[in-house]
Amino acid sequence: MVVAAQPEAAEAGALMLMRGGNAVDAAVAAALVQTVVDPLMCGIAGFGSMGIYRPGKSHDYIDFHAPAPLKATPTMWQDLIEGETRDGFGFILKGGVNDVGYGSIAMPATLKALDIAHRTHGRLTWADVLAPAIRFAEAGWLVRPAVVSFWTDEGSMGRASNQDRVNYTAAGRALYRRPDGSPKRLGELIRNPDYAATLRRIAEAGAQDFYTGEIGQRIAADMRANGALLSGKDLALFEPTRQAPLEGTYRGRRITTNQPPGGGIMLVQMLNILENFDLRALGHNTPEYIRVVCETMKRSTIDKDRHVGDPRFVDIPVEHLLSKRYAREAAAEIKAGIKAHVTRYQASEVPKDTTHVSVVDAEGNCVTVTHSLGMPSGVITEGLGFMYNGCMGVFDPRPGRAGSIAPGKSRFSAMCPTIVFNGDKVELVIGAPGGTQIVMGVLQAILNVVDFGMDMQQAVSAPRFSATSNAIDVTNRIPRWITEPLEAMGYEVIRNPMSHYFGVVHGIRVTPDGRLEGGADPGRDGVAYGVSVT
Repeated sequence: MVVAAQPEAAEAGALMLMRGGNAVDAAVAAALVQTVVDPLMCGIAGFGSMGIYRPGKSHDYIDFHAPAPLKATPTMWQDLIEGETRDGFGFILKGGVNDVGYGSIAMPATLKALDIAHRTHGRLTWADVLAPAIRFAEAGWLVRPAVVSFWTDEGSMGRASNQDRVNYTAAGRALYRRPDGSPKRLGELIRNPDYAATLRRIAEAGAQDFYTGEIGQRIAADMRANGALLSGKDLALFEPTRQAPLEGTYRGRRITTNQPPGGGIMLVQMLNILENFDLRALGHNTPEYIRVVCETMKRSTIDKDRHVGDPRFVDIPVEHLLSKRYAREAAAEIKAGIKAHVTRYQASEVPKDTTHVSVVDAEGNCVTVTHSLGMPSGVITEGLGFMYNGCMGVFDPRPGRAGSIAPGKSRFSAMCPTIVFNGDKVELVIGAPGGTQIVMGVLQAILNVVDFGMDMQQAVSAPRFSATSNAIDVTNRIPRWITEPLEAMGYEVIRNPMSHYFGVVHGIRVTPDGRLEGGADPGRDGVAYGVSVT
């Protein structure tokens, strides 16, 4: 089974399985297609995290968080701060120097990680897994509702609009704008021959060409000519991190997820706290259930802001944060009605530019991969066809903090591709896009399965809420008779106009009898494809 946020990506992954490939082949092919058909959500110049489980063989994560370029310094932007996003996903600086343009680009990490995953675990050839992406770039893909929604986003609280990002380069305008300058419309066909040529070069010369070969030289020259922080030296030195998963437990399940600076530490911490409550007895999405889960979210957010960053630069008290004793203390405060306080510059809404793939193959191999551009930089090097990440926008411009800027340092990301085991068997393969709300969406989907017995599609479709500030955010499908008691308790409740929001969760559930249930979040255009292979 393949579950992805775009039909084209899920289709590509399914084809790999049909042609004898394994879960890694399928996930890599799907991720590469996503870089074509969601070009502002993700790209080969992006970042992410991938969990790979092969029964009886290996279980590891390839983390490819985008490090700050070597030219970056801790104090370079400290005098430019205007604000912080309400959920903590980035800072607003004067002139938008960290938001759009060459100064916003951190290390392009995605392609090398996909290549390492394929070379280590894949079965098909590199050209095989690149072929669907090349085909969609060359023949074209149809603009979907989620793409239209993203392109027409106006931005808020000082952040650039996505129209500004698309308009930043002539290549972006030519690809994604109509002759009158308006965004391309639902159902229009987009062809990207430059990107098809780039992918074909990568298929023939290998992924390393992107970093030190012909493509890498073109990237470095463009960065140098436009005063970017990124340089050819950054490209040549970068390597993803391969490591064991971060592990926790919840109601007899084993939770495996990514290490810091990924969001897995928040997920495990929140599950530890919530294990002290009979959530089923509270009732799904009742006022008290929402209060308990939101206070848990707030406490985890506070600890993340204080302590979690790149472990090569920050001493993270992982053992303390994930201890069951610390969780019991937090649960006792919540039971006593004590409200946590999240310190935050009040600012913009939550960015949504990320995507996800979950795969399980016939041999039980599992892959869960989340990848993104962050807030995209808007930069497309002439003739290459892909957009670069804008990851410098999420670093803290204030020195001396867990998320502060340093050369070679990666910033916290809420990405938490996760695999849940029940006994020695996989039960869930799950993850989500959605900025800082990723971990909040994944948390609720896991609770929906484990505590409320939902199937996978029900679990990712149920109405969600979040608290990454002192406010409680709810989707528009949570009725006012539920939120009014929370307001009576003194909470600010912010109603989102969307029916589906706060992470865009995609997952696969393996039932006790071995069946596969796919769940694609209705808030995006994704699908789940079950594949019969012989």
